[in-house]
Amino acid sequence: MKKFFLLAAFTGFACAGMAQLKTPAPSPLQTVKQEFGLSSIELSYSRPAVKGRTIWGDLVPYGKVWRTGANGATTITFGDDVIFGGQKVPAGKYGLLTIPEAYQWTVIITKQLDVTSPAAYKQDQDVIRIKVNPIDLDFSLESFTMLFDNITGNSLNLMIGWDRKLAVIPVTTEVDAKINAQIESLKGKENFPYYNAAVYYLEKGKDLNTALTWFDKAAQQNPEAFWVLHQKAKCEAKLGKKKEAIATANKSIELATKAKNDDYVTLNKKLIESVK
Repeated sequence: MKKFFLLAAFTGFACAGMAQLKTPAPSPLQTVKQEFGLSSIELSYSRPAVKGRTIWGDLVPYGKVWRTGANGATTITFGDDVIFGGQKVPAGKYGLLTIPEAYQWTVIITKQLDVTSPAAYKQDQDVIRIKVNPIDLDFSLESFTMLFDNITGNSLNLMIGWDRKLAVIPVTTEVDAKINAQIESLKGKENFPYYNAAVYYLEKGKDLNTALTWFDKAAQQNPEAFWVLHQKAKCEAKLGKKKEAIATANKSIELATKAKNDDYVTLNKKLIESVK
């Protein structure tokens, strides 16, 4: 008996002293953070692989809550309020779930951050539910994939794809009112961001004459800034001031050449050609 206890003790010490073996995860975790609007969106999910299996209606059953990945719960964090698939979602961190069917999925944004099985899901914690019709791909995505695409200043698409299915969910956020409020609050101050404000007005097609004034002030602050003059030339071109746009673009070329920035030399040459 004494020998038995000594052997057990020795075995326990030996096991405790064994090194941990780290191996690749079969469904590796991925975190995707995308700058969006005036903040960001962040996704955290695991990526299972097809591995020759039948996915839809089998590995991922139809009509049941799916954690939208593998291993742990899938989460999505919105830095600002958004419109997700046509419905409002306040800023915050949420769980992302789906209920796949053959021709239509239900996508759920939930307050629950720990749903890893249908039994853990509580419908009363839903923030929103939307319907999405996935498209059939003519190729197979081996690894389950979620990413952001078609990104603009206030909109993007969340893409959810695996095997031969791809669901696309539009997401938008309000930025114009916030930016305009910032601009108004900074007007008259010494540190007014003339260049950024002018580019914003130019890109959004707002008051271009005001934008042109701001470009002039930005150029005065930094006379060697060839990028400022390039944007000013674009603004002049949009205002129909072709002669002025060409002259400004040529000045930008001169400064860009001096700075050895071939990209802006090319951009200005293309601009000149477009307004001739």
